[in-house]
Amino acid sequence: MLTVMGEGLVDVLSGGVSAPKTYVGGSPLNVSVALARLGHPVTFVGRYGDDGPGSMIRDYLQANSVREALGPDDMPTSTARGTLDPAGTATYDFDFAWELPELSTFESSLKDAQLVHTGSIACVVEPGASTVLRAVETARPHATITFDPNIRPTFVRNHTEAVAQAERFVKLSDVVRTSDADLDWLYPRRSIADSARAWRKMGPAVVAVTHGSRGASGFVENGEVTVPNRTVEVADSVGGGDTFMAALISGIADRELIGASQREHLRGLPADQLRQILDFAIRASAVTVSRAGANPPYRSEVQ
Repeated sequence: MLTVMGEGLVDVLSGGVSAPKTYVGGSPLNVSVALARLGHPVTFVGRYGDDGPGSMIRDYLQANSVREALGPDDMPTSTARGTLDPAGTATYDFDFAWELPELSTFESSLKDAQLVHTGSIACVVEPGASTVLRAVETARPHATITFDPNIRPTFVRNHTEAVAQAERFVKLSDVVRTSDADLDWLYPRRSIADSARAWRKMGPAVVAVTHGSRGASGFVENGEVTVPNRTVEVADSVGGGDTFMAALISGIADRELIGASQREHLRGLPADQLRQILDFAIRASAVTVSRAGANPPYRSEVQ
């Protein structure tokens, strides 16, 4: 079982000549659905309200066979209002609430997990971020930990603390996916490659960096690789990075490298296998960005 922790919300996207459209989203929720469509059993630990948007989230998770550890609560469902530019990249304003119940409420979802993924807003907005950090610390002795910072500057009040918080999760992680934009924002005086290398030295076995239309790079103990992007007609970029993250996890799970007992084997991942995994992730992401909203592919669509 794979467990994904973090925000679920609804995206209201506008731009161009079409009327605004509403999609279920949130980076961790997108990852959970993408993993399920790639054939993995997934439990989602997140929150949404007992309202219309919350019903959309519940129905979407059920339709994609994603198990839930928690039901709706009495706070409003979070909303992201995105404006698409001509290239299909969204800029967001958020109406966001992030709080989780006591760890004991969903601890069984952590104990049953071979892998726990988290990232994005869930790791920076309190009081939920502290709960997520404790959950990762609880799961790490038996589970692989994966992390995607997916920086949203809107939620950052102090750059120094944002760097420190990201590094707290990096140090606990086995696999990290980030974008070149995230690393540039966090470490503007250092090259993207040097920042990725620095993160790998903090503990992760794998650090993968996406470079938009320029593909992706990966860093492991056995070497560094780059993989070109696939040329597609982009509808929008929403969910592309989340799909890449899910496919990265999927590639590692397919090779039976998840669970704490496989930590050293994962650390020894050959560079050529990393290249294959990154290529799979790029192909999956290319499907997502070719269609509107965060609509990740099924495994058959990637293969």
